[in-house]
Order: sequence, then C-alpha cells, then structure tokens
Amino acid sequence: MARTAVAYSNLVPNSNLADPAGTSISSGAGNGGQVSASRPELTLIRVSNASGGSGTATLLAGATPPALAAGQGNLAVTVANGATQWIGPVESGRFLQSDGSLIVETSVAMTMTAFKVPRNT
Repeated sequence: MARTAVAYSNLVPNSNLADPAGTSISSGAGNGGQVSASRPELTLIRVSNASGGSGTATLLAGATPPALAAGQGNLAVTVANGATQWIGPVESGRFLQSDGSLIVETSVAMTMTAFKVPRNT
C-alpha cells in the first residue's frame, strides 16, 4: 500500500464546526497519511485508534532542506485503543518533507484528520 492523502478540515473562526470523520490510514513503514502542508505551523493533526490494541503514530522528520532541524528526529505519540491524540502545531523546520508535505506513519490502522488553523495574515 502507499501513503493516503489526507485533506485539510478547515477550522472556521466564530462558528460551530461539525466533527469530521477523518481519513482511514494503513499501518507500517511507507504507509500512513500524508498532508500537503502549505503552512505546517498552522496544522494540527488528530489521530484516532480503534484497532483493538495500543499503537503509535509517528510524525516523520523532514528532509534537509527544507527541514533544517530534521536531525532532532521523528515525533512518536502513543495512542491507546479507543483514544484520540493531537499532534501540533507542527514545526516546518523539523517535519516538512522536500515535497512540502507532512507524513504520519502508524503501527496500527488509525483514522487521521488534519486541521488548518485560520489566520488573517
């Protein structure tokens, strides 16, 4: 399998946001979810686990360049069965891939949602 494209769910100021279902992503190296991140610092990632067991969601370190702090490594977050974890806001200097995306790989199948925080500037 390949990485699944995860589209942004925009957070809208001064409004009531319906909870988006998210995108199912497969587990294992080379799989997971990929977000085309125009501004990673305005990105929040939600991962939900309903696989039946605990798992790990790993935000992969970026490519140098553009991620000059990629040497700090990946960010691994444990997600218990039936739980949801939030990752972000995300630092482009550590996690941005050479194609401008963010990649999350998981050890079990999960659901992933990418939220873009609105900015006026």
